[in-house]
Amino acid sequence: MLYKSVTELIGNTPLIEISKEITKLKNINVYAKCELYNPFGSLKDRAGYAMLKDEIQKLKENKMTVIESSSGNTAKALQIICSMNGIPFKTVTNRIKIPETKEILKVAGAEIEELPGLSECPDPTDPNDPVAYIERIVSENPNKYYHTNQYTNLKNPKAHYEHTGKEIYDDLGKVDYFFGTLGTTGSSRGTIEYLLEKNKNLKKIGIIAEKGDTIPGIRNKDEMYEVGIFNKSLYDEIVSVNSDEAVEEMLVLNRKCGILGGPTSGAAFKGTLKYLREIDDKLKEPANAVFIACDRMEWYMSYIKKRRPEIFDSEIKRETIRTLTEEDMKYAKTININNAEEWIEKNNPIIIDLRGNLAYKNGHIANAINITDIFFEDLVDNGTPFSKENSVLLVCSIGDKSKKFSSLLNKKGMNVYSLENGMIAWRENSFPLKRSLREGII
Repeated sequence: MLYKSVTELIGNTPLIEISKEITKLKNINVYAKCELYNPFGSLKDRAGYAMLKDEIQKLKENKMTVIESSSGNTAKALQIICSMNGIPFKTVTNRIKIPETKEILKVAGAEIEELPGLSECPDPTDPNDPVAYIERIVSENPNKYYHTNQYTNLKNPKAHYEHTGKEIYDDLGKVDYFFGTLGTTGSSRGTIEYLLEKNKNLKKIGIIAEKGDTIPGIRNKDEMYEVGIFNKSLYDEIVSVNSDEAVEEMLVLNRKCGILGGPTSGAAFKGTLKYLREIDDKLKEPANAVFIACDRMEWYMSYIKKRRPEIFDSEIKRETIRTLTEEDMKYAKTININNAEEWIEKNNPIIIDLRGNLAYKNGHIANAINITDIFFEDLVDNGTPFSKENSVLLVCSIGDKSKKFSSLLNKKGMNVYSLENGMIAWRENSFPLKRSLREGII
């Protein structure tokens, strides 16, 4: 089949039925909308092209640079489309946590500016998140940059309304349950809006990562801000999945279905099964359910290896923050915010701030050192970072992640405390903060 441009391959992805031997469902047929078969490897190819295609000529004539906040698939799609048309592209994002993603963007030619440690999605309370930072850059250089802004650009959901939802309906007919992972929420919103027109009783389920967990490209429970095109009321239910579950179901898709989806596809499949297995026996007639297999697994090898090292014949670290049980949490030691200043003065602990670099610079406890949670996790996984004689106080935003690290390290025989309710409580009590002197954003 002859094509004039690779962009003609975007869309018309296959809808693949998942065997009931795999789903263990009696009354519900489950289908994967395989967006990983788009030419650049993900469902973001649709939004990327939709946001750019009508602007390409103007951008070339005015020699403008496309700028976006993306640490993965959107940046990849935009960079490739821009490269094909001789347009510079820059992504401004939180620290890219998956090395392969950064390497692919570099190979594709992207300019990357990282703002370490920020959320995967815009935080309306934080003036220093990547989207706010981009908006300042654009306002200062309006003739230089074109901000596609995937979080607010209605061309994002429109692409899925006009194409993804229509393709599903044309292939399958009536859809009773639709499952979409929530990132920008453009794909789920657009698809849902189309399918609702065909079936007003459609059940719409959003899938997110569990609190404090990370699954590439989707929000966790701490990031459910209603910003941009995200409208929580559009969903009948929100189902959470942890990263280990996502990888486990990814392997089912890979090995039993031949669908080489990545961890996000695994999360979508797991969330689908979690929900449907609760209701399957109650149904009196057959039903159809569709989930989105978002992207491919090849560029998540380091993410997978960290969670399933045995696949790669690597040493299994038996005790990590991800393997903690409820029983293990009894080892946690916490410092109540009302006693915190007195305790710090009396015990002179090593204070480690686990938040992102910008949050630390904007305000931290005196004498605290900044080791972001991702790097601290690697440090803990690969050794014993403190002696038993050291008192250590860990600080994070709300006290949840620091408490987990406290449990793990105390179980190993150390003397580690967590600041209860984190820096939010410290600020609310108007306790003193140290700020790093800086110019602009670092």
